[in-house]
Amino acid sequence: MPVLASHRKPRAKVRTTSPAVGLTTAALASVTLLSPQSAAAAPAEPKPAIEEVRKKVDALYRQAGAATQEYNRAKAASASQQTKVDALLSDVAKRTEKINEARRALGSYAAAQYRSGGITPTATFFLADDPQGYFDQSRLMDRATERQQRAVTEFRTQQAAAAKKRAEAVKSLETLTGTQATLASSKKDVQTKLTEARGLLSRLTAEEKARLAELERKKEAEAKEKAAKLAARQAAEAKERAAAEEKAREEAADDSGGTGSGSGTDTGPGTGTGTGTGTGSGYAAKAEEVLAFARAQIGKPYVWGASGPSSYDCSGLTRAAWRAAGVTLPRTTWDQVEVGTRVATSDLLPGDLVFFYDDISHVGVYKGDGMMIHAPKPGANVREESIYSMPIYGSVRPA
Repeated sequence: MPVLASHRKPRAKVRTTSPAVGLTTAALASVTLLSPQSAAAAPAEPKPAIEEVRKKVDALYRQAGAATQEYNRAKAASASQQTKVDALLSDVAKRTEKINEARRALGSYAAAQYRSGGITPTATFFLADDPQGYFDQSRLMDRATERQQRAVTEFRTQQAAAAKKRAEAVKSLETLTGTQATLASSKKDVQTKLTEARGLLSRLTAEEKARLAELERKKEAEAKEKAAKLAARQAAEAKERAAAEEKAREEAADDSGGTGSGSGTDTGPGTGTGTGTGTGSGYAAKAEEVLAFARAQIGKPYVWGASGPSSYDCSGLTRAAWRAAGVTLPRTTWDQVEVGTRVATSDLLPGDLVFFYDDISHVGVYKGDGMMIHAPKPGANVREESIYSMPIYGSVRPA
């Protein structure tokens, strides 16, 4: 068979000299030129402006403050509920002992009757699985002696009372368990918010931290300016009131014709002045004790959930300060704002409580001249500051 001729074309030789090197160099140059464009196509997430960081951190601290008040409320409720549960369990134990005493009395009657001749209805009642059912179906009480009847009645009374107290204890324990769950949840919420705030601050550069500090100084200066205006306004109003009262005294003296038994000497200098609200010297004396205590705490650290003596949160400080004046306040800002009399910002007196934010998550003690003493936030110490450093919710006069 003849061999068929091959129809494949001969393979052309490929040159591997300088042109290939030129192509490779061009490709590398192309990649180098395109690299910046590729990086630009997927930019890193831009850092937030420092003002945004400040607002975010402030919001987190405020949320942590609200969670702290929730924690404080749950802690106070838990302590109160624990006391109630302990009292109920103690009462149940005492009633159980009384049941046992009644049971022993019934047992002595049963033993005596057994010795005298068999099991009596009293013994049957006492030993029955369902004494109450047996009692309802029998005429034991008709045949029992008077002493036996009293013993049976006492047994039934103590048994019913103990059952009632046991039910109360069980219900209180369930409430306590729920309160403790809220306590744990609030604690976790506080810690989460504070961790997030610290994380934001830790990622700032030195330059950004300096800018943030400058924003804080500007904010503080604006707040102090507002406080100074309030102080000037209050001083002017006090001066006007003093002048009006002096004029009224002079007119009263003129009307009396300069005679009488010296009624003008009964008022004494400064009586009833400087408040404009009818508040007497009793409140001023208490307020001085409050402020003396608050001043002594300046420099101590803010610690959420703390109420002294080495550290405080905001409501822990106000509560401790007023306790020094003999007035007991609730633990949380939400409850403290409901105590006493509401007053306008323009009518504030030293010792009044000033509350902040729509959620009433912060409080301070008014010092006068638009300033307060408060425990500000985590990382800060108890200090004096303008009441205008935060949005004011309202103010109260506790006593």
